[in-house]
Amino acid sequence: MFSGFFSGPVVAQQHSLGTFGTWGAFASVRRCYAIAAPYQATASAAGARPFASIGHWPGLHIAGQVQIRLSRPARAGSAVLLRIDGRVFQLAARGADAWAADTAADAQIADAMRTGIEMSVETRAEGGRTVRDFYHLRGAATAMDAAAIACRAR
Repeated sequence: MFSGFFSGPVVAQQHSLGTFGTWGAFASVRRCYAIAAPYQATASAAGARPFASIGHWPGLHIAGQVQIRLSRPARAGSAVLLRIDGRVFQLAARGADAWAADTAADAQIADAMRTGIEMSVETRAEGGRTVRDFYHLRGAATAMDAAAIACRAR
């Protein structure tokens, strides 16, 4: 499921920590992360590969950062809404990438992902089209733990 996410030099520098349900965990020299592809997504823009990830960069003192790659770039000024079961979080977007507003929001989203069943991300694309990407959360907690443990061991 995750082999198509990265190619070239990046693949040579990272290794798999395992696949857990619909999520994978990976580590490289500089970072560790849990990642999943959507099970249903808006038709992607050319070359786009949407994903949801929780990353750790020990050298930058960043832990548990949420990143969403949208299937299409968000229209400037459009809200990006992340829904996990009944909870809604607003993300900040730049192009096709979206992040939580701060570390407290990252932690709230990660906590919701640990106990959630399904997650969706919605925004308006540059041309006004609605973008909706859907993720299963089975295995997310285990993948997030594997990534966090791998980076703590450094």
